[in-house]
This record gives sequence, C-alpha cells and structure tokens, in this order.
Amino acid sequence: MAQKNIVVVGLKRSRAGVAGLTSAYLISQTRQYNITVVAKHMPGDYDIEYASPWAGANYMPVSLHDTKAAEWDRDTWYALEDLARNRPESGVHFQDDLPADLFGECEILSRDKDSQSATAEWFAELLSPSPWFKHVVPNFRILPTDKLGSGIQSGTIFTSVCINTAIYLPWLLSQCVKNGVMFKRANLGDITDAFDLGAQGKADLIVNCTGLGASKLGGVRDTAVVPARGQIVLVRNENGGKMVNLSGTDDGDQEACYVMTRAVGGGTILGGSYQKGDWNPEVDHELAHRIMQRAVKACPDLTGGSGKVEDLDVIRHGVGLRPVRDGGARVERECMSSGWVVHNYGHGGAGYQSSYGCAQGVVRLVKEVTSANPSRL
Repeated sequence: MAQKNIVVVGLKRSRAGVAGLTSAYLISQTRQYNITVVAKHMPGDYDIEYASPWAGANYMPVSLHDTKAAEWDRDTWYALEDLARNRPESGVHFQDDLPADLFGECEILSRDKDSQSATAEWFAELLSPSPWFKHVVPNFRILPTDKLGSGIQSGTIFTSVCINTAIYLPWLLSQCVKNGVMFKRANLGDITDAFDLGAQGKADLIVNCTGLGASKLGGVRDTAVVPARGQIVLVRNENGGKMVNLSGTDDGDQEACYVMTRAVGGGTILGGSYQKGDWNPEVDHELAHRIMQRAVKACPDLTGGSGKVEDLDVIRHGVGLRPVRDGGARVERECMSSGWVVHNYGHGGAGYQSSYGCAQGVVRLVKEVTSANPSRL
C-alpha cells in the first residue's frame, strides 16, 4: 500500500515551532507516512510571533488535576527526562552539570500576599503543596522553613529540566530530517491550501500547528486564540544550577519572576511577563529593569551576592507572544471540504512541557483518520 502524504503546517504568522516539530518527529517515527513540514519560520529565525525560540524553556506544570492538559504534561515529562538522561546533544538537561546521580532542582516559592492575585490563580496547581505531578517528577518535597528566604512563606522543590531552545529546536529538526521529513517555507492564507504542498504529491491529511496564527488563518480563524506577551532577559550570569519561580511580584498581575540556566553555555533566562491580549513586539526597557531587579533579589548567586542589576551581563532582551487559547489547547480532528485536518495549537506557555503528550495525541488521531473508513469517523 502506498504511503499517505501528510503536511504539518505552521503558516500565516506562525512557525515550525515546538508543537509542529514534535508532531512531525513522532509521526515520522511510525515510518508509515510521507511528511512535509511547511512553515513561514524555521529554527534559527527570530520573530515576535515565533514564540518557541524565546521560551525558557522548562518543566513547571500549571495544568489542573484530572484534565487533558495534565495528561499531556505528564506524558511529556517522561520524554523530556529521557532526553536529559540519554540525549545530552538535544539541549535538554537537569539544572546543572553535576554527576549523573545528582541534579539541580526547581524551587517554587510562595508569598501569602500573592494568594488572591491573577498570577497565583494561574499558578494554583504549581504552587500547591500537593500537586498532581508530585508523583511524576523525581524528588518532590516541601521546602523546610529554614530554607525559605525573606518574605517567602512556603515552597516546594523537585527535579526538573531546562531546555536550551537554541539547541533543541534544531535538534528536533535534525531528527525529522533523519527520518525522511521534508521542509519548505511558505506563508498560506487558508489551511486548505496546504493540501497542495506535500513533497510527495497532494496531501491526504493536514496537521495544523499554527499557534497564534490559528486566530487569523483562513479555514480556522479561531477567535479563542489570543497572544500573551512574554518578555525575558538573557544573561551570561549563572544561578548555581537552580531554577526558581515565585508566586507573584509587587509590580502587578501581568508580571512574573522566574530564573533558569540553559545547558551548554546557553545563558540564564530571567523572566518575565504574561500580558494577555498585548501584541507589542518592542522591548519595554522599564519592564526589563524590573525583571532584572526581581531576579537579583530572588537569586543572589546571579551577581555573587551583590544584588546589583549592574552586575548582570546581558546577552539580549527578548519578546515573544504565547499562543493562548481560551478553553485550552485544541488537539482534535476536523473534516473540511478538502479533507481531514488534525489540530494541535493553543498551548499558551505550556508548549514545551506539553509537547510530547499533545504530539502523541496527534499520532493517534492521524492513525485513526488514515486507517479507518472516513465515512465512519
């Protein structure tokens, strides 16, 4: 039987980001399809609406217990942990370069005064002393009170991973290429146009990983998808192998404080913001200064204890738009006039930490559509 043709599309203000690349990678592992990835942006590009390169990225689940999102996050952990242990060239790593039996860890710190804030509501599961993922990640435990800094009332700590996106996205692309996936640049006006872009002929199925572009792409135009503007500062300073996230800031609900050091000299990410509905592509330098002030206060090791913003060695500032979807990510199939489309978009700030779980769902849907009698679906 001839192999069916699949086009994984990241077009119209979108990109070959982590959702599209992971979907293509897992589909290619089945060795059952001819796959073409079509995208406006590819790894190595930088653009305001290409959010993947700007991400930290990390594993700090905010999904709620007993939800589909929690299942995606859970399944993704096992894949990321395996990469950190066995594929260091992927750019996924535990929080430092300690011997294999030791790990840098992730600290989640809570302040009582943030309890009613929008940030604390968004982070509710992450901030819980008993989140669903405590049985998934290694070494989950409550931080003792004598380990809490000034102004911090409670905290948890667990083994997590950080992803150097500058290495990981090209690595994903290389794994796809090794499996025979074809890549081409394009910028479509309608999702159904992608049926004509298969490298091996007309596509039998489209996988829609257009992220924020799903809000404007013809044939999709999902009005539930909106941007959540994120701003970060990348510095050369390091933080002793720890990843730190606070429950809130004193600068408003749209700002956050987190610090993580990337593998292989990738620098340390200082964040951030979560400005829903904001399309501004420019760096806000006042916000950048507040981000750095919060980081040196939360993590004194960044500046050797000086606590001075001036002691941060800035590599660059970054702004990206997270593709947030009201109601959560869309991972489902749809029969359009031109054929079947499997959707995988709207992951917000959870693109990396849900990537394998969502892509596994895509693989199941692709197999259902391509192996079943379409009239019975």
